Amino acid sequence: LPNDYPEAEAVDIVELISSMLAELVSINDQLANKEAQLTRFHSRAAPSISIRDYLWRLNRFCSLEKSILISVVFLVDLFCSKCPHFSLNSLTIHRFLITAATIASKGLCDSFCSNAYYAKIGGITVHELNILELELLEQVDFRIVPRPE
Repeated sequence: LPNDYPEAEAVDIVELISSMLAELVSINDQLANKEAQLTRFHSRAAPSISIRDYLWRLNRFCSLEKSILISVVFLVDLFCSKCPHFSLNSLTIHRFLITAATIASKGLCDSFCSNAYYAKIGGITVHELNILELELLEQVDFRIVPRPE
């Protein structure tokens, strides 16, 4: 990858992010944090789709720009720092990704899809996405755009 992300290909950014998140989820699944609390992002069972395939699905059907992909990583970092008892694991990652992608798209793009569309692509109901979107926004104090530095 080039040093400056705008010069990188979207394909490389998706691969890099999915690899990083898969590693993080693998570590967190092994740690099984006893202090972790159930959140709205928890599913009953881990989805059968891999993180990589899920991120590719979101990228393909939601036309995620590179800035949105980077903002998803920003939201992961910000949310986890604000919610120390939250753990990105195999039960939370997919719902978190669709929610972060939805929020980043709305915050950074002039045109974006409806929540009904994002929910359909993400495999959840629009009601769930609305709840998750509000939860994430409240936890990060509605700060959805990374500072330039």
